[in-house]
Parts: sequence; C-alpha cells; structure tokens
Amino acid sequence: QVQLEESGGGLVQAGGSLRLSCAASGRTFSRHAMGWFRQAPGKDREFVAAISWSGGSTYYAEFVKGRFTISRDNAKNTVYLRMNSLKPEDTAVYYCAAREWYASTRERDYDYWGQGTQVSVSS
Repeated sequence: QVQLEESGGGLVQAGGSLRLSCAASGRTFSRHAMGWFRQAPGKDREFVAAISWSGGSTYYAEFVKGRFTISRDNAKNTVYLRMNSLKPEDTAVYYCAAREWYASTRERDYDYWGQGTQVSVSS
C-alpha cells in the first residue's frame, strides 16, 4: 500500500514557476514508478509526466516538453514536478500516482493516487 500527498500548488502569473512535490508513505517507494496527471475544469484527467522506479527514464506529454521536469529522490520518498514558463492553460488540479516498477502514460495503469493540488495560472 502506498499513500501519496501532493503539495506546492498555488496561484502564479503566466511565465512563472512552481515546484510540486509528492510525498509517499511506505517502504516500497523505490519500487514504484511515479506519474503526474492533471485535470482542468470540465476536462478529462490527462497525462503530464512520468518517471521510472530508478529515475533513469522520464516521459512527458508534448505540451509540457521543455517546460516541466519530473525528478525523484528515493531517499526522501518524494517525486517532484518542476514547472517553468507556466501558461494559463496549465491551470488544473495536479495529481501524482504510483505503480510498481515501470512508468506508464496511461491513467488506468496506476494503482495509487493522491488527492491533488490546485495550480492556477493568471494571464
């Protein structure tokens, strides 16, 4: 069982930056791939970024490439999402998710989810 808690969301102006954190409970964090997804009002939840259990492989949605960076610190049981050059269309609730071993871009592949953190970008 893995419990996840996101933090770091907030209100930022367009062009600004935020760093989201996702803290995981349990002793098996290093066996889990981690993903970030987001859901804007009135839209389906969508994939943002993912990282393998070792941190050796990362994956990004096209619309965040070059702006967002996913990373993890297995010693701290934490995964991060650094978001630069934020746009109003990045406004959403951001969720972290976990699954054993291999990263996936598909929401249905993840077994554990956090409650989400709100990111709002003003124009």
